[in-house]
Amino acid sequence: MRFTAILSTCLLSVLLLAESCFLPHSLQVSVPQNIPAGYVVSKVDFDNCDTKSLRLTSSDGDFAVGSERTIVALAPVTVAHGGHTFSIWAEDASGQRSEMEVHLVHNTMQKRSVRLLPKDGFLRRSKRRWSPPPFNVIENDVPPFPKELDRVVSDSEAVHNVYYTITGPGVDAHPVGLFSVDRNSGMLSVHRAIDREEFPEIVFEARVYDRHTNAQTDLPLPITVEIIDANDNKPTFTGPLQFTLLEQSKAGTVVGKVTATDRDKENTPHTKIRYSLLSGTDMFAISPQEGVITTKTSNLDREVKDKYLVTVQIKDMDGQANGLSNSATATITLGDINDNPPTFQKQSYNVDVEENTKESLILRIPVEDRDLVNTPNWYSQFVITKGNENGHFRIETDPKTNEGLLYVVKPFDYEKDKNLHLEIMARNQAELSDPKASWVSIPVEVSVKDVDEGPEFTAPSIRFIVKENTPNGTLIGSYTAVDPETKDGKGITYYKVSDPASWVNVDRNSGELRVANTIDRESQFVQDGIYNIIMNAVDASSKTGTGTVILQVEDANDNIPQLPTSELLLCEKEGELSSVLVVAEDKDQSPFAGPFSFEMAEEHDGKWTLERFNDTTARLEQTAELPTGIYKVPLVVKDLQGSGREQEVTVRVCQCRNGACFAKPSSISLGPLAILTMLLPLALLLLLCLLLAFFCVTKNEMRQFDNTGDMGGILLKSNTEAPGEEVDSNLIIGSMAGMEQEAGQGSVKGSLLNAEFMGNKSASTIGGFNMQENVLHQSSGVLQADVQNGYYSGMYGGGQFGTMQLGGGQFAHSSASFDHLQDSSVNQTWQTNGRYLQQKLAYLGAAEEGCYADDILHMYGFEGVGSVAGSVGCCSDQDNHDDLDFLNTLGPKFKALAHVCTNK
Repeated sequence: MRFTAILSTCLLSVLLLAESCFLPHSLQVSVPQNIPAGYVVSKVDFDNCDTKSLRLTSSDGDFAVGSERTIVALAPVTVAHGGHTFSIWAEDASGQRSEMEVHLVHNTMQKRSVRLLPKDGFLRRSKRRWSPPPFNVIENDVPPFPKELDRVVSDSEAVHNVYYTITGPGVDAHPVGLFSVDRNSGMLSVHRAIDREEFPEIVFEARVYDRHTNAQTDLPLPITVEIIDANDNKPTFTGPLQFTLLEQSKAGTVVGKVTATDRDKENTPHTKIRYSLLSGTDMFAISPQEGVITTKTSNLDREVKDKYLVTVQIKDMDGQANGLSNSATATITLGDINDNPPTFQKQSYNVDVEENTKESLILRIPVEDRDLVNTPNWYSQFVITKGNENGHFRIETDPKTNEGLLYVVKPFDYEKDKNLHLEIMARNQAELSDPKASWVSIPVEVSVKDVDEGPEFTAPSIRFIVKENTPNGTLIGSYTAVDPETKDGKGITYYKVSDPASWVNVDRNSGELRVANTIDRESQFVQDGIYNIIMNAVDASSKTGTGTVILQVEDANDNIPQLPTSELLLCEKEGELSSVLVVAEDKDQSPFAGPFSFEMAEEHDGKWTLERFNDTTARLEQTAELPTGIYKVPLVVKDLQGSGREQEVTVRVCQCRNGACFAKPSSISLGPLAILTMLLPLALLLLLCLLLAFFCVTKNEMRQFDNTGDMGGILLKSNTEAPGEEVDSNLIIGSMAGMEQEAGQGSVKGSLLNAEFMGNKSASTIGGFNMQENVLHQSSGVLQADVQNGYYSGMYGGGQFGTMQLGGGQFAHSSASFDHLQDSSVNQTWQTNGRYLQQKLAYLGAAEEGCYADDILHMYGFEGVGSVAGSVGCCSDQDNHDDLDFLNTLGPKFKALAHVCTNK
């Protein structure tokens, strides 16, 4: 009751103005949560006004102002937690109005149960000790500040000397400094205006303490301060204000909906928006509550006006005078419909065309269309509705200009068609939307002009049937032409323009066609049995006409079935006999082709059998196992008419993998060093055989050589694996001196014949002899010596024995020295070796088996590189793909010997 009295006093002090009867801005009244009908909320007193002429009304139908200027509830009302707000309007006799907002808040008297822990350890419910009033603050309240709200009271102050504190948002947290509390009295104050849209409510915490002990005398209490909404925000548009509407729409057609919002509190008059139009009301209307724009007329024509600008207003407080408003311009664009057919610029057209004209543009027909450009409602399509029964014309639309393009596609004949009457209609791609409208047509007159024409054949093309292989000179037929004006064929000559195979001759005067060369249906110039010939007919004025002769070539049995010429592959299969398919082909057509008959030729070896597989194929099967190789099998194949002959097919029998024969081992080409390495062991073996043969052949002729001690200077033992080392010439001086003393005049006898000095060449060291620059060469395998210069030539069989200069000196040009050489042990050694080699060569040349004779050294022409065939000797049947890596593991002795042999 104390709070109600305070509010009533404040209300009366505000209303009692000396010079004005306008209501205060707002009134806040504390009421029960459930207000019964007939409940008096408050009283409005106007002492300085003429109350008889003052009219008071309420914006809320649940409340009214009675005769005693009291605000009375007409029906039961429940006040929500956030309160209930409505307006009281006052209007005097002059029509002036003022508004007072009434804020009803209910007194919840928030209590809080406190649970204390007693000494016995069990929880017990204690009585509620806080008794705070409800706290509500009007947003954007006017100064002066601070303003007291009400006391925060704790029941504990009855037994304690207490003080109060508050903490949290609005106090020491954002928004800081908005609220404060008097420590002693607990009075809560607000220090500035609050925006409800930013802080709909603020919750902070109150505490109570004993002044002497500073101990809390009650539990902390959360306090909620609700901000009462004021109408301080204008409504705003939220959606686009661009709308499209088809022209000629009926009245009442929905154009679109305007949407808006208001930041004030929902479900209050502050956010109840009313829509209205400030312009364009003659064409459009808008619903006040929903904001839906509709048409008021059906005469909206895009071709007259294609866009409308309409001003839309939105106002809160359901459009009342004190409501806040906003406005914007809505754009309504009219969409096009096909309500205008294309129209011609002229009523008719006349055009002249020469005969024989074709594929030529003869007329452009422009049109106009008021519909939207470059749309199906504007694009024109032209149709020839009359006069084109023979297909002489074609009409199209120019995509850039939308004009009709009239073409002649089939030439005119002046003698037949001199004038033609056309009807051309223009229409759109889209159908007309107006059922009363129709497409428009115009007449077009076409006049044909006469032109001197060339000859015309009796038909553009003519067909003759001719059989292939028809004898030359046979008449095929005639193809003639006439003058189109005179219908006479005199003076016209005929020529071939195209005859790819030169099969036909044409008579220039009569147009007769005769066979000139053998006609072959299987020729590449014949397609599906058709052969074309192009002919020209030329009159006296050199005018030309063209025609086509079509020869339909009939087939003759001039081809027999042919067997494949390529090899047929027959894969060996262990334990069974294999077969292969033989396919025959015949270039002729039925009945001169298949089905074929297959049979073995009379003279076959019996190793094969033949079995029919289908009309063109037979199965060739071996009758016994055959070695790998190539076989020629004779077969006889005949067509359906019995034409055919004996032919051979080539069959390769081999082991297969994946349908192909195993690959043959490829040849290996070796370089000179590799060949030498391979032949070196063979040469050593051959030398051993020669030595054994020497002992066997000469055992009866062996003579005893006296060891005079002179041999020591010739053969020396050496373990050197490199080229021979130098020998001191003093070792053989004695031997040479003895030879010079015994040598006399004459020439060497026996095997030393026809000594001849061969020239100067470099020498090597053999058997301990130092071979100087002077060298003796072989001549027919005989040892040659130059007695005058003291040289020997031991060249047998291609220079196998080196050339020596004994002791670095020269033989004395005397018979005594030469006789000594002849009788010395050196001479005896050379004679023995020469005699053995001559006998051995004779023996090898006379050997019946030829193997030894083939394996001696021969001279061959050098071809530049190793032969891909490999070796051609008696050992060439050995596998030439053996691994030769063993040559790299024969050890250092073999490598040293190879180095000696290859050193130049």
